[in-house]
Amino acid sequence: MTHIHGLNAITLDRPALVTIGVFDGVHRGHQHLIRQLVQTAHAADRLAVALTLFPHPDLVLSGLSGRYYLMTPDQKADQLSALGVDVVVTQPFDDTTRHLHAADFVDALLTHLHMAELWITADFALGYQREGDFNFLQAQGAAKGFRVHELTLLDGDDSSKISSTAIRAALNNGQVEQAAALLGHHYTVSGLVVQGDKRGRTIGFPTANVDPWAEQVIPANGVYACVVTLDGERFLAVTNIGQRPTFNGEGIRIEAHLLDFDRDIYGQMLTVEFIARLRGEQKFATIDALIAQIGADREQARQLLSTAAQSKLSSPLQSS
Repeated sequence: MTHIHGLNAITLDRPALVTIGVFDGVHRGHQHLIRQLVQTAHAADRLAVALTLFPHPDLVLSGLSGRYYLMTPDQKADQLSALGVDVVVTQPFDDTTRHLHAADFVDALLTHLHMAELWITADFALGYQREGDFNFLQAQGAAKGFRVHELTLLDGDDSSKISSTAIRAALNNGQVEQAAALLGHHYTVSGLVVQGDKRGRTIGFPTANVDPWAEQVIPANGVYACVVTLDGERFLAVTNIGQRPTFNGEGIRIEAHLLDFDRDIYGQMLTVEFIARLRGEQKFATIDALIAQIGADREQARQLLSTAAQSKLSSPLQSS
């Protein structure tokens, strides 16, 4: 897979089937669309190309801030590659892109991506003020020699629309199992293990403090049963997200207690997969009460994660 930052940085020499979208989370709906594109492209000996945008148009156009993304651009490119996409273009959504007229955008796609087909949903639009709707693009295709293929959306199990917005809402409510059902894989957060207060070690439950990307959504405060990946190895874990109210802590932290583990891993990259929420964050009257609850959390997580369902815990995109 080739990951290119900006259309102007590439000129393909083979015809391509192209799809365009933000693809945040690469959820089940995205996977459904991408797999169709890849299968058709490769059967015709053409390239499968996904063009995505960063920053997210919602942030640029609406002035939103804070944690909004479900994954980093590089993680997204890796996920799309795992689905068989040959070329991922991360197009900067800057003033130049947002003011580009639809016809000019189409010309750029033809010039740089050798676009033979454009695969989009019926409600898709591109270009300045979304002037390039489905009918406009069909007319452009007829005039400029490419085909527009209409994609159908995949609904959720309850016939609701699978969307990144719904996944963000689930995570903000701590509903990591619902998020996983929409994603088709467990939600993950990655970051370097950084120094913390080291209180966990003093009470018998050492934790790895994970420093995630500042713009990525993290689940609601609470305690979660997790699987963590460290340098290719996977471990069961109990992860606390919150402010540590028993110790009057400040700021939100992600603290993973790896079961049956005792290593110095400061400075290493840790990936946390959120499997289930055990409870909300709470303040305990005494340290002994906190210790007892953490012990109960650990055993509950161990039982939950050691069931037959654990055999289904796999890398993203393989459990959909």
